[in-house]
Amino acid sequence: MNVRRRLISATAVTAATALGLGALSACSSDSAATGNTDKFDVVASFYPMAFLAEQIGGDHANVTSLTEPGQEPHDLEISTKQRAQLEEADAALYLKGLQPAVDEAVSQTGIKTKIDAAGLTRLEDHGSTEHDHEGEEGHAEEKGHAEEEEHARDPHIWLDPVKYAEVAEGVGKAFEKADPDHAADYKKNTAALVEKLNGLNGEFENGLKDTKTKVFFTNHAAFGYLAERYGLTQEAISGLDPESEPSAARVRELQQEAKADGVTTVFYETLVSDKTAKTLARDAKLKTDVLDPLEGITDKSRGDDYFQVMEANLKALQAALGAK
Repeated sequence: MNVRRRLISATAVTAATALGLGALSACSSDSAATGNTDKFDVVASFYPMAFLAEQIGGDHANVTSLTEPGQEPHDLEISTKQRAQLEEADAALYLKGLQPAVDEAVSQTGIKTKIDAAGLTRLEDHGSTEHDHEGEEGHAEEKGHAEEEEHARDPHIWLDPVKYAEVAEGVGKAFEKADPDHAADYKKNTAALVEKLNGLNGEFENGLKDTKTKVFFTNHAAFGYLAERYGLTQEAISGLDPESEPSAARVRELQQEAKADGVTTVFYETLVSDKTAKTLARDAKLKTDVLDPLEGITDKSRGDDYFQVMEANLKALQAALGAK
C-alpha cells in the first residue's frame, strides 16, 4: 500500500495556535519537500507523535506524519518515497512497538536523531486476553497467540496525560540537543504543553473520582493506562490488536460482567469496525458510544486536536460510569 505523505508547513503550525492543530493535521500535500528546508524537519510516525512535535517545535519545526488522517496506524506500510523522506529529515519521532513498519524503516535509515517515545516513559503490560480461551481445549495456536499478547507491552501511553507529559519532556530535550539554536523556544514550548497536560490530568481526576461503576467496556485494549491512572477497570472485547476477534466465551463473560458491575455502555472507535461492539451491546441490552483512542484526527473526531478529543472522552466516560 502506497501511503500518501502528510506535510504540515511551519506556516500552518503557526496558524494552528488559533485554529486547532488537529484540523490542520488532516491536510495533505505531496508538493512540499520534507528534507533540506530551513526548518527543523521532523518525521513523526502518527498523530500523537506529530502533535507533540508540532506543539514543541512551534515556528521552528516542519512536521510530517507518516500516517495519513483516517488510516488505522497499526496497518501502516512504508513506501519507497517515505523511506527517502526519513533519510532527508533532521529527526524521526516514533513509538516503537506500535507500527512495525515504522520501526524497521527508522532502524534502517541514517537519520541522526531518532526519538523513541516508548523509551521516554515506562511501558506496562495491558490487554491480556487469557479469558478469550477459557474452556476451549485443543486450540494450541490460539493459546499461543493469547500468551504472546498477554506479555505484550501496551504502547497507548498518550491516553494517559501524565505519561504523555513525560514523553513531551523527553521530546523537548531531544529537540534542544538536535537544534541548539532554538533550544530556549523548545524548552518554553515544552513547559507550556506539560502544564496543559497536567491540567487535563486534573480534569480527569476530578471528573472520575466519584462514579457509580468503575468498569467500562471497549472495542480493544487501548485505555489501560487511562484506566490505571484514574482507578478504573477496562474490559476489552479484543486485546491490544484492534482487528482481533473475540471468542464466544469472551462475549458471554462480558455479558455476565455487565450485569454484575452495572456497565451501561460499550465503547467503540472511529478508525476500526464497530460491528463487534454493537453486537455485544445489542445482545446485552447496553448503549454504545465512542471512546476515541486518538490514533488520528478525522472529520468524525469529537474535536480538532488532542485536548478537545480527550475532553470529549472524559464526558463520554462520565456519562457511562454515572459520574456524580
